[in-house]
Amino acid sequence: MEPKHIHIRDYNYHLPDDRIAKYPLPQRDSSKLLIYRHGNITQDVFRNIPDHLPKGALMVFNNTKVIRARLHFHKETATDTCQPGALIEIFLLEPALPAEYQENFSCRGKCQWYCLVGNSKKWKQGLLNRTLSIDGKDTILSAERIGTNGTSQVIQFTWNGDHTWSEIIEACGELPIPPYLNRKTEASDLQTYQTVYSKIKGSVAAPTAGLHFTPQVLDALDAHDIEREEVTLHVGAGTFKPVKSEEIGDHDMHTEHIAVQRESVRKLLAHDARAIAVGTTSVRTLESLYYMGVTARQLMLSGKATGDAGELHVPQWMPYSDGTPAIPATEALTSLLGYMDRFDLDVLQSSTRIIIAPGYDYKIVQMMVTNFHQPQSTLLLLVSAFINQPGRDYSGDWHTIYDYALAHDFRFLSYGDSSLLIP
Repeated sequence: MEPKHIHIRDYNYHLPDDRIAKYPLPQRDSSKLLIYRHGNITQDVFRNIPDHLPKGALMVFNNTKVIRARLHFHKETATDTCQPGALIEIFLLEPALPAEYQENFSCRGKCQWYCLVGNSKKWKQGLLNRTLSIDGKDTILSAERIGTNGTSQVIQFTWNGDHTWSEIIEACGELPIPPYLNRKTEASDLQTYQTVYSKIKGSVAAPTAGLHFTPQVLDALDAHDIEREEVTLHVGAGTFKPVKSEEIGDHDMHTEHIAVQRESVRKLLAHDARAIAVGTTSVRTLESLYYMGVTARQLMLSGKATGDAGELHVPQWMPYSDGTPAIPATEALTSLLGYMDRFDLDVLQSSTRIIIAPGYDYKIVQMMVTNFHQPQSTLLLLVSAFINQPGRDYSGDWHTIYDYALAHDFRFLSYGDSSLLIP
């Protein structure tokens, strides 16, 4: 079937609420690990994952860090009363000005973000203000709506004092946890909803497959001769966006921003463009690198390359287009490395809207570590595509994996258990 005509109803299953893990286990690496290997399913404890991986392989992690993206303001009342005005929630999506994440977080005094605004009908115009304390000194933070961008609002934030925007949101923001947990953020989430290797601020949701790793498991990977590499994909709120259209061709994938070091591309080439991906965000990054390499090759051959890596953006349906050349993964990555060398890019910063659905031919990812995903989600489509790839000797079925997990008391979603998929 043409991927655009896939019916999302075919990717539904019954997930009882009591199977959704509301909290993580006390010890990250004591979670269950489902192992799917060429159609056979077994299980183990996550800390033993190195035993199931081939020596000498390359494992790729997403080192993004979740920011405190929820900001709360009270609208000022028209009359002088002791009662606060309407509560307005501003949810940070991605930086608008400056557009580069780290530059934006370093801003002092003013910056702009694309945001979702809760209770927006109560905030027609004017400034929202709140007072916060940093290092014992009061700072006034103000928010002003200055425009729209699709379904999001452009919000300008201003504040006094010599504080960076990163310090401001650390002082007053709330860490966003997934809506399906149906609870408020708690102090423990500040630690448990971050991977132990998180470094680069920017996500509004955690790359949850990585939550199972501990320093001890990472050391065990090293001892097992598994090489580790990190990429960055900032997870957006769109990761929770349900597929509401009947066919996935009518679903708009959200844009996600990635950053990949030149050395990471070299390391992938040293491993013959083959990798084990930790989480669907690493999957989308690695597979997007292939298509960025295809685009870089075309641009350089035509003399149209500019060095602005935004020109390598991966459109949603690019992998399925008849106009997209099919070249070996090593050739695509070699072209991408050549592009970075030509324009002296130590870090490739671009974006992707790639959708991975049944019919997709994986180019780089050979094995995947991932949690159990929501029914009728694009992530479930990604998993289904991975275990049922074109041209493989064995075609699996996502139902087999999920039926096993439900029957054997696996915990689901962000704080749940995980799986190692080897098609």
